[in-house]
Amino acid sequence: MNELLALIGIVVLAGSGVLAAIVRGATTAGDRLFAALVLLGSSCGLVASGLALAGIDTGPLTRAWSVPGGMLAVHVDPLSAMFLAQICVIGALCAIYGLRYWAAPENPRTSVRLRAFYGLMMAGMALLVIARNGILFLVGWEIMAIAAFFTITADDNEGPVREAGFVYLIATRVGTLGVFATFAVLRSISGSFSLSLEGLDGAAPLATAAFLLGVAGFGLKAGLMPLHVWLPGAHANAPSHVSALMSGVLIKMGIYGLLRLCSFFEAIPVWWGLFLFALGVLSAILGVAFAIAQHDLKRLLAYHSVENIGIIVMGLGIALLGQATGHKPLMVLGLAGALLHVWNHGLFKALLFLSAGSVIRATHTRDIDALGGLIKRLPWTSWAFLLGAVAICGLPPLNGFVSEWFVYLAMLRAGSLPMGTAGVAAALGVPVLALVGALAVACFVKVFGVVFLGEPRESRARAALESPRTMLWPMAVLGACCITIGALPILVVPILQNALSAWGGTGTETLGSLAAVKPLAWTNGLLALGVLLTALLLARLSRRAPATAPTWDCGYAQVSPTMQYSASSFAERVVGIFASALRPRVETADLSGPFPQPSRFHTHVPEVVLDLVVLPITRRIDRFASQFHWIQHGRVNLYLLYVVAALVVMLFIWR
Repeated sequence: MNELLALIGIVVLAGSGVLAAIVRGATTAGDRLFAALVLLGSSCGLVASGLALAGIDTGPLTRAWSVPGGMLAVHVDPLSAMFLAQICVIGALCAIYGLRYWAAPENPRTSVRLRAFYGLMMAGMALLVIARNGILFLVGWEIMAIAAFFTITADDNEGPVREAGFVYLIATRVGTLGVFATFAVLRSISGSFSLSLEGLDGAAPLATAAFLLGVAGFGLKAGLMPLHVWLPGAHANAPSHVSALMSGVLIKMGIYGLLRLCSFFEAIPVWWGLFLFALGVLSAILGVAFAIAQHDLKRLLAYHSVENIGIIVMGLGIALLGQATGHKPLMVLGLAGALLHVWNHGLFKALLFLSAGSVIRATHTRDIDALGGLIKRLPWTSWAFLLGAVAICGLPPLNGFVSEWFVYLAMLRAGSLPMGTAGVAAALGVPVLALVGALAVACFVKVFGVVFLGEPRESRARAALESPRTMLWPMAVLGACCITIGALPILVVPILQNALSAWGGTGTETLGSLAAVKPLAWTNGLLALGVLLTALLLARLSRRAPATAPTWDCGYAQVSPTMQYSASSFAERVVGIFASALRPRVETADLSGPFPQPSRFHTHVPEVVLDLVVLPITRRIDRFASQFHWIQHGRVNLYLLYVVAALVVMLFIWR
């Protein structure tokens, strides 16, 4: 029943945009029909995942398929259900948000196309997480990847949008090749394309090949540093509700692929865990460092996705260390932290992107330095953004703290066990994660202070108006989820326990006893109650008529927005610390002479991997290949001769 419900939901999601276009076209009624169908399909998937997470397993559903090596085999186990539920919840909320953010009457040229590919993207993600056949998985993967390209490039009249879409398309093709190769190697090991595998020898050479290919293919989709080249541009230029779905859900398909791949093997080498842990550390530190240097609000949030993917992979690396060394508590804590952070990041990152979309809709700019004072004009959006910012920084009592707490405990336990170098390396992750949290706090203090506090820097910020309720309600639901998981973490323990057992068993170890969840729930719950009471008290006091009195103005006759910190000036010190990695370009103020000319301080951080590594290499390849253009002359008979010659050469090599 679970599998049938999930398949019904996938079919409804896949056809939602097309059916809405046929019945209602580019109208408000079409938008509403599309959102209703997305809600219907998501409800089917959510019920299926809820039953699986509750321990009701109806077994795999299989049907014959004429595709070579393929089979229509699907199964909603608790691990798949964790990801399927996230697809349905966040996808449905973003679709509702899009009713006003990307309304058809305001975007008649792009709304129909965006709806169609939005539904297909959700359907592709849902299909791949329940697939139990490699060919079927790749079908879902390709649907997701191609549909995402068309949602990113919805506003394709803009040059930066086309450029971001092109980079994404190339990156996703490369990543898909890595995934294809991974399944080809698994086929050589197991003799089939089935994904219901277990007990494979992790020490075999082909197992190492499958692991490394999987890290390349799935890691590129997840946005692991330095495979993140497509992510900042795609997230920044896509419509904001698409950015929320991509950052909150789509990049997690790479994490799902890694989790499912690693679950196939036993007796894995220790270096697998250390390798993933090191990649996670690199992504977490550099992701937040690049974020703090950004001036584009959505690009800044995109780099925080790289940071949080790093935290998730750190947890997965610890889990693999526990599996390799036979320490079940490490596996339980590391994997629980990774899985819960998958969900938590989806919630608070979707909340932040939707809040950013509200700001962009009101001001028509993503430039942080053009904003200011929005808390007076967009109060609900401002508080929603602040809630998401506290959650993403891993501060109590919100949900980001709970999942990071599990990862902290895993790393501390690894340092206390007799694991040699591996244990020491894992324990060093504790100060790394603390540093990442501190930098995240600095980054969001910058963002909230420059965007929402102070005085408006430009007229478009002064004229901003709050978003309609259709956009605010999805943000409220996401915020409520962040508060609930943070204040009542004990609610998610049974769900995580079921997902852990689906991944590879946990033995007699339970998450509740290892993580001291009950004391954590009491602490977070009381802290949340204290924050709520304080907020109510401040709201009551704010209703009183304010007293007026002159204030000391420090000698300034009139305070202007130019006296406020800019994004560059706020982040100057941190950018300087990481200058060797960020490679900032600094425009300094020239104050020489008795009457200096107007000037400013400004920093720009390039996309280092893309701009300084990938693009120069591709340009050299292009220059080299251009020397052979004479071969391509348009004569079909000579092209056929090339094919015959290539076949002859291959036959001699094969002999």
